[in-house]
Amino acid sequence: MTRAAEFAKVKAQGTAKGGRFVVVSILADESLGSEIKVGFITTRKLGNAVVRNRVRRRLRAIAREIGGRLKPGHYIVTIARHTAPEAEFAALKADWLRAAERCGALVAD
Repeated sequence: MTRAAEFAKVKAQGTAKGGRFVVVSILADESLGSEIKVGFITTRKLGNAVVRNRVRRRLRAIAREIGGRLKPGHYIVTIARHTAPEAEFAALKADWLRAAERCGALVAD
């Protein structure tokens, strides 16, 4: 997901739940069919470009690992909090999963 309009739509109409390191927002959209659109927001508050890119790479890796459990036909946006760069990968993943579960982004097992 790269278009600002898509991010704005999720922010305005979606459901968001926060954790210690991330905020996960979700919005159902029938026009997506079974597609899942995932986007990441890493602001300059996190640090320089190296830090922001590292956080983005970690979040993308988490989304790839969890991909099969994400609800199809949804936009999912992850906003990294200022504490995300200091988080270990396992802690970041656990926090993302907790927030995603709370906002309903995961398919029930």
